[in-house]
Amino acid sequence: MSRIAKYPVTIPSGVNVNIDERDITVKGSMGELSHKIHALVSVTQEEDSLSFKANNNSKSAKALSGTTRALIQNLVKGVSEGFEKKLNITGVGYRAQAQGKVLNLTLGFSHPVNYEIPEGITIETPTQTEIVVKGIDKQKVGQVAAEIRAWRPPEPYKGKGVRYSDERILRKEAKKS
Repeated sequence: MSRIAKYPVTIPSGVNVNIDERDITVKGSMGELSHKIHALVSVTQEEDSLSFKANNNSKSAKALSGTTRALIQNLVKGVSEGFEKKLNITGVGYRAQAQGKVLNLTLGFSHPVNYEIPEGITIETPTQTEIVVKGIDKQKVGQVAAEIRAWRPPEPYKGKGVRYSDERILRKEAKKS
């Protein structure tokens, strides 16, 4: 059995979990998320916890039980607390500004970049060089942060660009003649 799947997912108060055949729906104070459970995994609910078990002894079933547990844990955390990613912008004249459903980025191109914010995601810009991406779906929050970073990833010589707040840039020394 997967080592991750051995541990049950605790359901905090205020979160409602509904298991229907192969679908699981999690409702909380921040919203509602659902997930389709693979046929090789069975999920059982006991009062305030969910336990996971592989339906057979195959390697893929064991792996899927751990994966399913991690995904359901992210659903429960998302609807109760939510997820956020912080990005920092480094560079002269590089800035960001959130206006409604559009994030305006000035990243040294000849034109400004207008990023359409997807449904279910909120973006805040506390300062011109900070971007905070928030949402209840961990995968969507990470994907939006990665798409924003992809416009101007940090370069290794001066460190200019968009980076995650906890990301370290390995700096290179300039070429010598």
